[in-house]
Amino acid sequence: VCFSVLSSGINAEYGGHGTSENLKSRAATTEGEKLRVIVSRSHAGSVESTAKEAFPGKTVDVTPAGGAGFKTIEVIEDRQDIYVHTTIIKKWDICAGDAILRALGGKQTDLRGEEINYRHDLNPKNEHGLIATMHDHEDYRKALQGVSHS
Repeated sequence: VCFSVLSSGINAEYGGHGTSENLKSRAATTEGEKLRVIVSRSHAGSVESTAKEAFPGKTVDVTPAGGAGFKTIEVIEDRQDIYVHTTIIKKWDICAGDAILRALGGKQTDLRGEEINYRHDLNPKNEHGLIATMHDHEDYRKALQGVSHS
């Protein structure tokens, strides 16, 4: 069972058996030419300039924030379109958000487009950045391929 605290209340998802009403999939609501990108406050790196280059013709609004789970919830709640992280991040910081995102039809991968493997016997560091979205994941990821993941 995964629990989350969203602005709409506490919600749960039970191992593929269903979700609470507040956790039903949300449709894409991107405002025309505006793209909302949330990034790590402490590891923003070149994300802002890269995002602006990757999405010409769009107004890119970058929000720095703390907490991987918080940034994922911002995407789920449709306050941000994309969560992008370009540096190493520990898998334990991103696994819960990934589970909730997937339960709602969203997607989180590394910047290469590969699923993040959380097996206990593997490296606990995700070394290839991440992108989390509720919609248009592959389009956003391809546009951001130039983002350094070092």
